[in-house]
Amino acid sequence: MSDAIRITPESLAAEMADHARRLAAGLPNLFQVGGVESGVTASEVVYREDKLTLRHYSPPPGVPRNPVPLMIVYALVNRPYMLDLQEDRSTIRNLLAAGQEVYLVDWGYPDEADAFLALEDYIDGYMDRCLDRIRRLHGLDRINLLGVCQGGSFSLCYTALHPGKVRNLVTMVTPVDFQTPDNLLSAWVQAMDVDLLVDTLGNIPGELLNWTFLSLKPFALTGQKYLHLLDLLEDPRRLKNFLRMEKWIFDSPDQAGEAFRQFIQWFYQRNGLIEGTVEIGGRRVDLGEIRCPLLNVYGEQDHLVPPDASRALRGRTGSDDYTEIAFPGGHIGIYVSGRAQKQVTPAVADWLDRRSR
Repeated sequence: MSDAIRITPESLAAEMADHARRLAAGLPNLFQVGGVESGVTASEVVYREDKLTLRHYSPPPGVPRNPVPLMIVYALVNRPYMLDLQEDRSTIRNLLAAGQEVYLVDWGYPDEADAFLALEDYIDGYMDRCLDRIRRLHGLDRINLLGVCQGGSFSLCYTALHPGKVRNLVTMVTPVDFQTPDNLLSAWVQAMDVDLLVDTLGNIPGELLNWTFLSLKPFALTGQKYLHLLDLLEDPRRLKNFLRMEKWIFDSPDQAGEAFRQFIQWFYQRNGLIEGTVEIGGRRVDLGEIRCPLLNVYGEQDHLVPPDASRALRGRTGSDDYTEIAFPGGHIGIYVSGRAQKQVTPAVADWLDRRSR
């Protein structure tokens, strides 16, 4: 009992007074923070199609460039500027500093006109045309491909179907086995009537999916972080970074209904990526057809894509050059944490350099 924290009326009153003081001191910073930008690194648009935009980022002058450009494919469910959230914590900026020529697929915001887009349209259509555009710009048969989360699953499918167009493949926090025992998100959707959901709603509201993700860790993601906000109010720089993250979290595009239906049924409910039952455009996705060098990066504390869900890729492809990087962090920290900037991005760039130059 001697080590127990004693809460007295006096200590409670003092803590409340301190909170009130910090709140009063920090509120002016909140009112003066101004606009919160989306993506901080300059880019140029090199291709547009429907809602999609393909952005190009060039390495700084004087930096030796990897001669093979890198195309990044993000998930459909969030916005890709997570990779370029702030100046000192930007995966894209660090890749550029390491000499990578980067292209980023921005899926945009689907609307009712896109409700019947299927996975074939995204993988064999949009992705393929973006990759062909980059190949033509650089006069190359094959380029490097990096897929993030669901975008990593798309990239695995694409590389299996188009092995002659991908020189090196990087997957980051990518689900491969969608039914590992510790996958809470998967457990929730196994019995979901996705046909009823899509047939009723058409496109799936981004807000619905966002609150589903937040509900996986309700205390940490919907309560605790706002208590910690009080500690940031007096520091304008940290406050703005917090608001950047909040903007990204709640900037959730709607999902094209048919593609959502297929992804839930084929990947989650049937575990088709490792069972070999996924078909895109009438062709079966066989991971054994992936023979290029492959780097698989996962987060050891990832609650959305548990480590075993990503590590399942080992031994399932036809590549004889397979590498794994385990990052001691979570699904988002692998892009925005200080440790990730020092460890993950340089390791990815070095891996690409050694297989591209």
